[in-house]
Amino acid sequence: MSPEERELLNRSVSLAEENNKILLSMRRSQRWASITRAIYWIFIIGSAVGAYYFLQPYIDQLKDVYSGAGDALNNFKQLGQ
Repeated sequence: MSPEERELLNRSVSLAEENNKILLSMRRSQRWASITRAIYWIFIIGSAVGAYYFLQPYIDQLKDVYSGAGDALNNFKQLGQ
């Protein structure tokens, strides 16, 4: 093998090793991004469910008030007829 060929081979090997390091770094970054995105959505959905759980009694009270107001209006309509 000539010295020029050996130099080209060594250069190719060093470039391949550098590319491998870059690709592994990109893969690691993608994995962390996926984990972070999953945690983000779990937090968002969990917050929504938790907020509904804590606000449900108030929502039920509002529904009862609204249905009571609707019944009162129906009674007034019936009295007018």
